[in-house]
Amino acid sequence: MFERVLIANRGEIACRIAATLRRMGITSIAVHTDADAGARHTREADVSVAIGPPRAYLDIGAIIKAAHATGARAIHPGYGFLAENPELAEACESAGIAFVGPAPATLRAMGSKLEAKRLMAAAGVPVVPGYHGNDQSDDRLAEAAGEVGFPLMIKAAAGGGGKGMRIVHREGDFTAALQGARRESIGAFGDQTMILERYLEKPRHVEFQVFGDQHGTIVHLGERECSTQRRYQKVLEEAPSPALKPEMRAAMGEAAVAAARAVDYAGAGTVEFIMDASRDFYFMEMNTRLQVEHPVTEMVRGIDLVQWQLDVAAGGRLPSPGDLPAVNGHAIEARIYAEDPYNGFLPSTGEIECFEYPAGETGLRVDAGIAAGDTVTIHYDPMLAKVIAHGDSRPAALQRLRAALARIALIGPRNNLSLLQALTAHPEFANARVDTTFLDAELDAILASIPRVSEGHLSAAAAALLNAQTRPADASDPHSPWDGPDGWESVVGSGVTLRLGDASGEAYVVSLTRAGVASGQGAAAAIADASEPDIPADGTAGGVRDYHTRIADDRVFVTDGTDGRLLQWLPRYADDKSHLEEDTHPGAPMPGTVVKILVAPGDPVSAGDPLLVLEGMKMEYTLKASCAGVIAKVLCAEGDMVEADAPLVDLAADESGS
Repeated sequence: MFERVLIANRGEIACRIAATLRRMGITSIAVHTDADAGARHTREADVSVAIGPPRAYLDIGAIIKAAHATGARAIHPGYGFLAENPELAEACESAGIAFVGPAPATLRAMGSKLEAKRLMAAAGVPVVPGYHGNDQSDDRLAEAAGEVGFPLMIKAAAGGGGKGMRIVHREGDFTAALQGARRESIGAFGDQTMILERYLEKPRHVEFQVFGDQHGTIVHLGERECSTQRRYQKVLEEAPSPALKPEMRAAMGEAAVAAARAVDYAGAGTVEFIMDASRDFYFMEMNTRLQVEHPVTEMVRGIDLVQWQLDVAAGGRLPSPGDLPAVNGHAIEARIYAEDPYNGFLPSTGEIECFEYPAGETGLRVDAGIAAGDTVTIHYDPMLAKVIAHGDSRPAALQRLRAALARIALIGPRNNLSLLQALTAHPEFANARVDTTFLDAELDAILASIPRVSEGHLSAAAAALLNAQTRPADASDPHSPWDGPDGWESVVGSGVTLRLGDASGEAYVVSLTRAGVASGQGAAAAIADASEPDIPADGTAGGVRDYHTRIADDRVFVTDGTDGRLLQWLPRYADDKSHLEEDTHPGAPMPGTVVKILVAPGDPVSAGDPLLVLEGMKMEYTLKASCAGVIAKVLCAEGDMVEADAPLVDLAADESGS
């Protein structure tokens, strides 16, 4: 076995690999860019090496140099970045370093969706009908689209993770969708080759974990269901799939092994299938690496897939199919992202001020790439952590996951925890009736289903915030109760009124009595819409219940163990300024790079017209006009890096509304 292993990745997967290396007694070596200096994965490893600017995780030369400098005998690529790049595997071979993954030829064959589809069809694995040709001209692709028929899917041949994918419902939308998919594919993979496939209505996404060794053994470790997705990005994953009956599971498992055998697979891989309403299944792609959702397989099988990867890379043998560990119970994983579900899932950046989660509990696992004090930047994927729950049954696992999500205190960039709580409580997910279109179709309803913050949560939050005021604040502090106009006194007084806001932007006015605040007992609250007159407290907050809080500046996380909420202490009176300034000077919704400008000074625009395209945190966003008018000035250039809220365009509004 290797004595020293370099991890060519970052974030939660680098931390997760380091944990296995530590348990195995192997020295772990982290690499980091300038943007990641001091990041959690560098602290989790035994050794950390700087490799350059933010994109240096893609620099094969820098990775090999770091391995030589630290005496690493193997490189584990994790997922993303260089994990499926045959050039890294070849560089490892040339340098005499083991690559913890499949052979370069396998990576090349399965790295191209075009080649993979051809190989799978030849191996008898069912594939979705479509166009997989080499002629990538606009005319040929448009012609092929007509042959495939609408609706269809445009997919980046080198893609994954939903990047470079578009659904096209009408012929007239094809050209614009093709251009957008190409642009996104070039940005994500440096390649613009596209394939076209028939779009299957309401499909389910089921994938099989396969493993091969260097001695010809290929096995599968069962399936995972990943149908709960948003724009092709997985949100919840589970094992086993609640949709498969034994005969379907056997047929798909055989197809997965056949797919791996067709490319002499060695290492960990995932064969992904799409299954239609008739339970016909088709090969989508093979990911020649560890998957983000691999922990659910580990939980139900009681194994460590990273250890298996290292054993195979060192020449070890896999168990025979008959000796594989059996499936035990059910596991579900939820991904935590730094993004705003209430604002188009725009990525969010900033410092992690608080990150606390239940740890060490039976049947619960949290794989995290961040800790309090770390900073989320624009340079990398916004996934922060994964929460994985295991139980004897699916309902037991789901109950454990819900309880865990309600107790995670994450204060910092905006995140999707409120959505995850609502999603795991949704009856369609609870009854396993979701398909890959479910979340996108029901998103607004799911967000709207999140109940208003309870009186108890508001009482606890207000009490905690007031108790945090250990000394009189400066006169300039707009939140200070000593500065407030309500007559609150620090020892004896009638009470204090606070205005709190939740993640959705809804505001609550809370009137809290001073009696009992110090202990959190007996505090009474009354709630009113922020636009209405305040209602003084006149009763209890709904009985005796324990609340736990965590505070960072003007934000407080409060949970009763079943419902966790993040609230912000808002200025006493709402800001009533007009939105005209924002409409006529549209700004960057997130930090990022301007990749394409679509307007010029003098151009007339209507509300909703695209102005420019911004790319940040591995996603593309089109900035649109909020009102009609004429472009007065463009305040940026293609290639510029801009901060969130930076004005990008001056628009002379058409006040007539025409």
